[in-house]
Amino acid sequence: MDKLLLIDDETDVQYSFRRIFDQPDIELTTATSGEEGLKIIPRLKPDLVIMDVRMGGINGLETLRRLRQLDAKQMVIMMTAYGTTQTAIEAMKLGAYDYLLKPFDVPRLKQIVLNALKAARDMKQVVSYEPLLESEDYDVGIIGRSEAMQDVFKVIGQLASSDATALITGESGTGKELVARAIYQHGKRNGRPFLAINCAAIPENLLESELFGHERGAFTGATAQRIGKFEQCDGGTIFLDEIGDMTLSTQAKILRVLQSGSFERVGGNQPIQVDVRVIAATHKPLEEAVAAREFREDLFYRLNVVRIHIPPLRDRRTDIPLLVNYFLKKFGQVQGRAPKSIVAPAVEMLERFHWPGNVRELENVMQRALVMAKGEVILPGDLPQLISNGRAPAAPERAGGPAPLAAPAAEPPADVTALTRTLFLWARENPKLKILPAVERELIIQALLECKGNQVRAAKLLGISRATLRKRVEKFDIKQELAIQ
Repeated sequence: MDKLLLIDDETDVQYSFRRIFDQPDIELTTATSGEEGLKIIPRLKPDLVIMDVRMGGINGLETLRRLRQLDAKQMVIMMTAYGTTQTAIEAMKLGAYDYLLKPFDVPRLKQIVLNALKAARDMKQVVSYEPLLESEDYDVGIIGRSEAMQDVFKVIGQLASSDATALITGESGTGKELVARAIYQHGKRNGRPFLAINCAAIPENLLESELFGHERGAFTGATAQRIGKFEQCDGGTIFLDEIGDMTLSTQAKILRVLQSGSFERVGGNQPIQVDVRVIAATHKPLEEAVAAREFREDLFYRLNVVRIHIPPLRDRRTDIPLLVNYFLKKFGQVQGRAPKSIVAPAVEMLERFHWPGNVRELENVMQRALVMAKGEVILPGDLPQLISNGRAPAAPERAGGPAPLAAPAAEPPADVTALTRTLFLWARENPKLKILPAVERELIIQALLECKGNQVRAAKLLGISRATLRKRVEKFDIKQELAIQ
């Protein structure tokens, strides 16, 4: 359960928050002054503090200064009812996560609160990279006894005593953010903020403002000055996920931060100095992007100080039984019950599967299996039909790059009837599913995963033009899901 502390001396605001956040997974506590809030915080240990700038007793700014002395990582959102937000801007410089103008927009308030709670969990969760499952002292782990994962663990350990920039590569779903948080948790800056930004999930025209902030009037809709994530994270660590999706202009600003530790807000000309450790991640081959002039070569070398490559799950199949047991234990803890078990034939099916979605896909499959299982043991029939049928592994990549795509067969495969039957069984299990659009969407996703987001190769594999593929990506809203261009 997430704990929220509201510090505001207006009874109407307290009443509104009680109504807005009246839900079982959130515990809301209120305080009417900064002094009262500072007394409550050590006992309550809230996940998020939402505080007014102006109130009786010590104001919000002074309360935040004192709070920072108690806990530098405490997540705080500031509120103000005044047109000028200069005081709130100063609070942001002290490390507040965000600020809101009163009267606030309820959907926006909820979204900011959810984002702040996720950031708080990111900072508080200790990511263990121990390969054994016997340890009970962690909630989130990077699991693996394979040689490839042992190499990953070694590099994380070597980075712990360093502030070096790190570049994490690997396919979608391999656990790049977990590795980034492990580097943070075991590093020298673990007492300072950690913020994760998905560069592919934020529209291009907003990403620069999100990272560096903007001045009032910098663009249409910029009605007030705003602090960016780099300023909020001063002294801490920022994780730039899917950095390969950045525009060249934003890349130039990132390069300047890495070189000099300074930048300007959008629409501003005043240099701002920060001390932030950057950890970046991408599922794209940046060397190819550099060759295609889609990614700055100088930025690539700045990011590629220490590289950690996360192997795909299909290349470390010996870790699958460990991950299965880990997820069973994890979901059992969430449900407050003893974990279910799984029979050996079901585990063998999971080991044979190709896992295009990697560890994330395996986690989803295990969660589904727990729901479908009728008893305390997961059987082969509790697994999705596609897992039961299996899937032929993809052709291995050559040392010089991906293997060339095979020319499409002139005739459909002989077992096309069996495949069609499987699809109809899938549709029968999901009555609300529209089978043709669902199959088309899945084929496009698999082609893009197979081609690592390269739309030209994916279109060739599917036998359609790139323009048609782009239209389908937009139609089925696949762009954000796969973080592709």
